Amino acid sequence: MAVARAQLLHYARLDRSPMSNADPRLGYLILFSEIGFTLLVTTLLGVLAGYWLDEQIGTLPVFLIIGFLAGAGAGAVAIARMINRFLKQFD
Repeated sequence: MAVARAQLLHYARLDRSPMSNADPRLGYLILFSEIGFTLLVTTLLGVLAGYWLDEQIGTLPVFLIIGFLAGAGAGAVAIARMINRFLKQFD
């Protein structure tokens, strides 16, 4: 008995459609805006978490800087994954 293998988590709205061939500049605009938004949000979350932790412990600049670096690092990893996913569309 052959059973078709399906993805465990599949939701049609989460599937990203390929970039439109009508205007490739729109795809680049979307990519760059997504990069900027991702870097902004991850860095801001890291700074806010570090600031909150500094307020709780009483060591103001230490965890704020660590949070900034962690948020920027997480943003860089997310951006690298985004760019790789974008470039795979052209293969």
